[in-house]
Amino acid sequence: MDHAEHHREPRQPSLPEIASRWIWSLPVVIEPDPLEELDLPLPLRCLLARRGLTHKTQAMEWLEPKELPDPLHHFPELFDAVERVAKACENGESVAICGDYDADGMTSTALLLRALTPLGAKPTHAIPSRTQDGYGLNAGMVQRLHDDGIRLLITVDNGVSAQEGLELAHELGVEVIVTDHHTIPDQRPPMKALIHPATTPPESPYRGLAGVGLAYVLALVLAERLQRLDVIAGARDLFCIGTVADMAPLTGANRLWLQEGLKHLHQSGCEGLRALQRLAGLGDRALKAEDIGFQIAPRINAVGRLGEPRLVVDLLTEANADAAMGLARRCDDYNRQRRDLCDAIEAEALALVEADEQRLPPFLLLAQAHWHHGVIGIVAARLVERYHRPTALLAGEGQGRLRASVRAPIGFAVDAALEQCGDLLERFGGHPAAGGFSISAEKVSTLHERLNVLADGWLETQGLGIPVRPEVLLGLKEVDWDLWAALQRLEPFGMGHQAPLFWARDCEVVHSRNLTGGHLRLVLQQGDVQRGAIAWRWDASTPVPEHCDVAFRVMVNRWQGEQRLQLEVKALRHHSSSIGLKRGEQRYVAFLQSETEFILRNNRGQEILATVVNGSQLQCFDPLASHPQVKTLLEEASLGLGLRP
Repeated sequence: MDHAEHHREPRQPSLPEIASRWIWSLPVVIEPDPLEELDLPLPLRCLLARRGLTHKTQAMEWLEPKELPDPLHHFPELFDAVERVAKACENGESVAICGDYDADGMTSTALLLRALTPLGAKPTHAIPSRTQDGYGLNAGMVQRLHDDGIRLLITVDNGVSAQEGLELAHELGVEVIVTDHHTIPDQRPPMKALIHPATTPPESPYRGLAGVGLAYVLALVLAERLQRLDVIAGARDLFCIGTVADMAPLTGANRLWLQEGLKHLHQSGCEGLRALQRLAGLGDRALKAEDIGFQIAPRINAVGRLGEPRLVVDLLTEANADAAMGLARRCDDYNRQRRDLCDAIEAEALALVEADEQRLPPFLLLAQAHWHHGVIGIVAARLVERYHRPTALLAGEGQGRLRASVRAPIGFAVDAALEQCGDLLERFGGHPAAGGFSISAEKVSTLHERLNVLADGWLETQGLGIPVRPEVLLGLKEVDWDLWAALQRLEPFGMGHQAPLFWARDCEVVHSRNLTGGHLRLVLQQGDVQRGAIAWRWDASTPVPEHCDVAFRVMVNRWQGEQRLQLEVKALRHHSSSIGLKRGEQRYVAFLQSETEFILRNNRGQEILATVVNGSQLQCFDPLASHPQVKTLLEEASLGLGLRP
């Protein structure tokens, strides 16, 4: 066992839900401080070290990324692609941009339309309808584009596995440049060139690019080739939106370009983005990745889910401010409709779960013919967050078939599970965290049985609670504007670099109130310091203990021109002055003796006294403390008792 399992002492009987809802796992001990010379508060230095940045040089390169290498040296077919598009620009050719109906695909399409037009080409967009065409490039689209005189087609965020469409294009003499980040099939279809992260060197900073990142690379190198960098001035803005919306990992090129782009995004020259920002009430301040994720991206994605994705492309290429605002309002209307649909479907789904008096199944599978295909994935993700179970929501597709969206917690591989059930499915696909499939209604019960078996085996290794993995101990008095300023140096946060999850011990709940929308507002006190807190989508049946340990993120609450720091609560547990540790069959208990001292006791009653000095250094004069296992137990006990970050 790499580190001790932390177990709470027996609780009061009135708090069983708190005990069972979350499973806390505390971080490893960092000793000594490897980043002591770094100009950051100790908790954030511990955070970076726990995330693998254990040397100052590493950390500084993360905080201030270096310039990127020439993409022509990393994408083997990029040169051929750029030369072909440059020829199209010089000759005024018509070029079709085939995107996808999610935010990544729509921003990618708009990016290339905005870049190619001033360079001399005549680009047009070809985005499939979610309901009529399905995903990505298809033979019907290729035929229509060929009949319209298109001889060069660029896919964005799709195309690498469009076997039928690419073969037809090859037969018709339509050259296709594929920019995509989805899995490359074993047998690659014919294409003029492929721009794909998997074709770059293993340690390439371009490995994490989403579709919009690949479109940006193509536009950037093309503009350099034609000596017209001025034409892609707004491309970085669309890159930021699509990258965050697609939850691409914020590492390498994504991190650097997003860092730079967010500084200017609120002053974008794209009238459509400015209109969306005004509707979202984001004001004139510099934007954060979370502003994109929670305010802008949903307004874009809602159109692809419920309406016609051409609306978003028109919005993001519109030059007139008034016209852009009109288009943005239509996107906003779709987003309100999307929220209402999600809330209604979620309420139905929860009612179905609660109506089943048997125990919660390992795999949640719920079906209603009238549910909307475009939003069931969002609701499935909400149920995963609530129940920590892999979840599939199925909606009617007609002719006795159902279409599903699947979401799962980290560790359960959706794509592998669907592969094992492939004989029951008509179509399926996805990646470890999400997927989808179509199935005949009469096979749903058999499918659920098989998925339950797969999920049950996974749950046996996970436990029944929701895992909570705070990274750093933080006292409420340390949550101040200096900490907030230091946190800004670590941004942007997102996939691959999440906002830090802190934890605080022994907080008194001096006030709690349920809010409209299922949220919970709290006032927490630790010593003589109080901090406001919010728990989004709180289960009202879960009791709030009077004294608790709290896992939280730090956020700013902006309201009526004022800004206040606030805790965003992720989990609570009843506070205990002692913690349990386990090594195999051996059990230990550690409890505080004073503000800096604690005692570690084994199951035979033997005790060791230890002290934490200077807030981080463990000190123990007992000879047993030199034993590696005892030393590790003492280190973990000191962390679990809140004596060190």
